Amino acid sequence: MKTFALRLHPGQDLKQSLVAFSREHNLRAGFILTCVGSLSRAGLRLAARPETTIYEDTFEIVSLTGTLCPDGVHLHISISDGGGVTLGGHLQDGNIVRTTAELVIGELEGLSFSRPLDPQTGYDELVVTEQQPGGQASQE
Repeated sequence: MKTFALRLHPGQDLKQSLVAFSREHNLRAGFILTCVGSLSRAGLRLAARPETTIYEDTFEIVSLTGTLCPDGVHLHISISDGGGVTLGGHLQDGNIVRTTAELVIGELEGLSFSRPLDPQTGYDELVVTEQQPGGQASQE
């Protein structure tokens, strides 16, 4: 496994920055190990809702988890406000860093993630491909 560490600065978009980082480093099977920081604006797609909900307040990032690959990212975030109320959902564009976002990202060597459309779910779903000795690929 390879690891990367980075810090995002005030005003940066969390999702857009992770997509750019993934492309810049050609991540084939990336995932979030940890993230701490704060947001001034959050854009989440809540469970079973098709639209993005925007929240403007001071938020702590409680958790960020997900996968990164050339086909895109699939990330879920939990945030809490000044009263400790926590909410979470699918990370969308529009999550603006307030003071910092400190991230550690891992990449699994010998694997490749892709996200083709799954006709059963109607979403781009994860496919894991492993390189076997001799260069042959097998799907998990």
